[in-house]
Amino acid sequence: MPRKKCVAPAFRQQADFGLNRVGASITVRVSNMNDPTARYRKLSILMAAYNEECTLRRCLEQILAAPLPGGLDREIILVDDGSTDHTWEIAQRLSQQHPGLRIFQQPVNQGKGAAIRRAIREMSGDIAIFQDADLEYEPRDYGRLLRPILEGKADVVYGSRFTGEERKVLFFWHTLGNRGLTFLSNLLNNLNLTDMESCYKAFTTRCLRTIPLESNRFGIEPEITTKVARNRFRIYEVPIAYNGRTYEEGKKIGWRDGLAALWFIVKYRLSSHYADAGKVALDALEQAPRFNQWMYDTIRPHLGHRLVELGAGRGNLSRLLRRHGHLLVTDNRPDYLQDLSRKYDYLETVQVASLDLAVPDDFALLKPYAPDTVVCLNVLEHIQEDEAVLHNLYRVLPEDCRLVFLVPYNPRLYSKFDQQIGHFRRYQKGELEKKMQAAGFQIERQLFFNKVGVVAWWVANTLAGQRTITSWQLRLYNLLTPLFRILDGVLPISGLSTIVVARKPKETPRAA
Repeated sequence: MPRKKCVAPAFRQQADFGLNRVGASITVRVSNMNDPTARYRKLSILMAAYNEECTLRRCLEQILAAPLPGGLDREIILVDDGSTDHTWEIAQRLSQQHPGLRIFQQPVNQGKGAAIRRAIREMSGDIAIFQDADLEYEPRDYGRLLRPILEGKADVVYGSRFTGEERKVLFFWHTLGNRGLTFLSNLLNNLNLTDMESCYKAFTTRCLRTIPLESNRFGIEPEITTKVARNRFRIYEVPIAYNGRTYEEGKKIGWRDGLAALWFIVKYRLSSHYADAGKVALDALEQAPRFNQWMYDTIRPHLGHRLVELGAGRGNLSRLLRRHGHLLVTDNRPDYLQDLSRKYDYLETVQVASLDLAVPDDFALLKPYAPDTVVCLNVLEHIQEDEAVLHNLYRVLPEDCRLVFLVPYNPRLYSKFDQQIGHFRRYQKGELEKKMQAAGFQIERQLFFNKVGVVAWWVANTLAGQRTITSWQLRLYNLLTPLFRILDGVLPISGLSTIVVARKPKETPRAA
């Protein structure tokens, strides 16, 4: 299973844990999400240019003159996509005049998508805006595009050509095609955008760089929309001005690109390649609530009333663990922490904090919280120095605190999927127990979990070389979970996972 890892705009600077036994509050390292200057310093304007010698200079002048909110610095990343006119020579002259313009050249024409991917690799800003070099869009709209991001409300902002602005009247069929593609994209991705094909899109760099883009040509527009939706980023849409070109003036999108966009909308909606493999797997697990309930029911007898969940991810188990009283959910990925804070910020009994298991100092926040149970499910295998994690826990946990750890079992089942989602190991017999004992914990119980899953895992991942878990597989598994729960109690084999329950012993008083 993947590692689950993230701080939200509304996250409190002081995380007060209410009925804390030691009466202390925990300070969490988190920037002020409502202050744009605290998070965002530079805007990267990403331009793909192909045979734009007639418009490039004027476009760059408008970009440089456009006012930016929040005192943002700007850089322009211009990628010449193998132009056959004088676009590259003009770009070279302009870069000598303007230090904020950085230029790159593709050896041959590959398409807008390929040029944008190159610009993303080269950018250094905290926010990015896509900009065409053809004067169809107005850089004076940058402030409008950036405002929802700077206010902490959005991760992605689309500029719409069809909502509430004056616009140049152009082709009926082109407009109809745009709206038809937007409708299909909305239908498959459960969105309500008015202009999916808009060039003007603004992103936080953190979000943009997590999207694995593939399209070379204009398919980047439906691709990025689908992947933004599937990553569940917060999307806003604002009206923008639009001065569309005619085909005589150099417009490059034609009916073939429209047909290709239809294919890309369907293709990327069905694809699982929209985020890293671990995140995709966690999303798929949300399609298996019965499986998550089974995991929870298995560990429930060993849980107390003041819990810490290490590596909570998107909170698939957190919603069940919070029933026990007080819960501290932790992770080290900002996107996961943001999701968790949105879900639980209104609950006084649930707190969210950033904790990286590979950073010893991060464990200090557990000491004042004084938990009675630490839950760590499908996380420890992602840490190379797993023994250090156990020693750091022993150092800060109170006496009699219990550990409930679930990890993947059986090194012979180690597969490409394990590698893909960042597993350093699958544990062998007695391995985790020995490491816990070496850290000072006393073992209370070991049990196997998900025995039927051994067969499914071996066929799909070890034998067939599958590198991800799909939603349909988890839906099927979810449907059959009641049967698997019964078989788990009677099959005389080990499981896909092992659960180890341990406790930090009470200190024995020294003899006089």
